[in-house]
Amino acid sequence: MSAEKMETSASVSNGEKPVYEEKEDTLSPEDLSEMLAAGTKEVHEKAENTQFVKDFLRGRIRKELFKLGAVALYYTYTAMEEEIERNKDHPHFAPLYFPVELHRHEALARDLEYFYGADWQSQVSCSQATQRYVDRIHQVGQEDPVLLVSHAYTRYMGDLSGGQVLKKVAQRAMKLPPTGEGLEFYQFDAIHSAKAFKQLYRSRMNELELDTAIKKRLVDEAVKAFQFNMEVFEELEEIGKTIQEEVLDAGMPVHGAMGGDISKCPYYTAKMAASGGTAYACQLAMAILRHPTGQVLCATWFAALAGLAAWYLM
Repeated sequence: MSAEKMETSASVSNGEKPVYEEKEDTLSPEDLSEMLAAGTKEVHEKAENTQFVKDFLRGRIRKELFKLGAVALYYTYTAMEEEIERNKDHPHFAPLYFPVELHRHEALARDLEYFYGADWQSQVSCSQATQRYVDRIHQVGQEDPVLLVSHAYTRYMGDLSGGQVLKKVAQRAMKLPPTGEGLEFYQFDAIHSAKAFKQLYRSRMNELELDTAIKKRLVDEAVKAFQFNMEVFEELEEIGKTIQEEVLDAGMPVHGAMGGDISKCPYYTAKMAASGGTAYACQLAMAILRHPTGQVLCATWFAALAGLAAWYLM
């Protein structure tokens, strides 16, 4: 049943990044990682299709909403990492305890200090949708710690799968410093290879001694985690309707600028190319040539689509 176990080939005690060897996993549909991927596919697609996420991927970002999103993440990760610390020796979570590699709340605190200033803590608060998410994480950590696996998997594996793409989109759209200020959340300095680390993490999950009933409960909890995230996105969309702020656009034309012809939109052709059509791949190249100022973001969009496809295969 279990995937082949992977271990680090270098110690972190020498001050260097650990190196995770990539090995082929032998997976089965009964493995927890496969059950989670299959069981959350539908809700994952729904989350990707919220307006907030679609605008983000297009590089159409309101800075104020981006800041509020970072605030929501800060409270979410603070709660999750508090419960992870509480349960780091729990037999069903201890193999997944990677604080140096994964924990995000300190990076998010630095991002909020960049956006709000040294007194950022007095300027932010936990929104209603985020509070519901936070409350559930605390409830799980205190009453049913095995379900923390679902929350950690949903958040950390997602961050590692698409984080660098989103970082580039945000950096370009908001003209943030190339040195990474304001985007430290997306930077995993202690992970040498995201792909290899995800393989390690999945293999550790698959080796947990869990019966089928518990695995099904973990899938259900992961679906809830996605739903909590969607509620946060929807809340941000509502807040966005009240903010009079110029949308920061990374420079790609939207459908309306194409004279109504969706087939001329680079986003559309990128999506079609990702589905495997050679004709659309050629059309994508033509779209890039027609819009040289959008080359970087178009490539980013294509990479995002590829990353989302890869998520379902991981």
